[in-house]
Amino acid sequence: MLSRLDSGEKRAYYLNESVGANWNSRELQRQINTLAFERVVKHLPEKEKKSSIENLIKDPYIFEFLGLSSEEKNSERTIENAIIDHLQKFLLEFGKGFAFVARQQHIATDTSDFYIDLVFYNYILKCFVIIDLKKGTMTHQDIGQLDMYVRMYDDLKRGEDDNPTIGILLCSEKDEAIVKYSVLNDQNNLFANKYLLYLPKVEDLKNLIEQDRLKFELDND
Repeated sequence: MLSRLDSGEKRAYYLNESVGANWNSRELQRQINTLAFERVVKHLPEKEKKSSIENLIKDPYIFEFLGLSSEEKNSERTIENAIIDHLQKFLLEFGKGFAFVARQQHIATDTSDFYIDLVFYNYILKCFVIIDLKKGTMTHQDIGQLDMYVRMYDDLKRGEDDNPTIGILLCSEKDEAIVKYSVLNDQNNLFANKYLLYLPKVEDLKNLIEQDRLKFELDND
């Protein structure tokens, strides 16, 4: 499978991920078929990889293994339940170094109670990663809520030896204008990433990745 790839960089990526994430041959083939290399947010030099999440997360994520129809109106709780039911496959898709911590984790302040959808810990980056699930297109309120959760987690849960918490908004649709004109554009610990509940055709996925890349380049000129 590796020998059929068209570049040494891709072969090195899939080889290292197979070892680091303990992929079997079936999972390796799935990652190659779903263009995992192309979906990584940013490929960093080796010396920078252990200090950034950008080389670990993907956009979009492909969650066809959850068994949910993209034609139906799945609630955020339905998607969350499916992730928990298929946690091993979710972690394989999400990347190496992630360990599950909690779902609907309760965070309490003096005046309010909050519940974070999913919490993971990444032992490579030595930090907590909180995930907020949103169906439909994200809003600026969603980003503000995620920003607040990250700040609260840093203040109330983060240990002395932990690096700053990272927040990921997983949504079925991204609004690039909101990404550009929100705190997502200013902070390196907040991300908005799209998810798909189906396995697209390779050409469709290539086009989707290319469209996202062009939007990113235009917004950062």
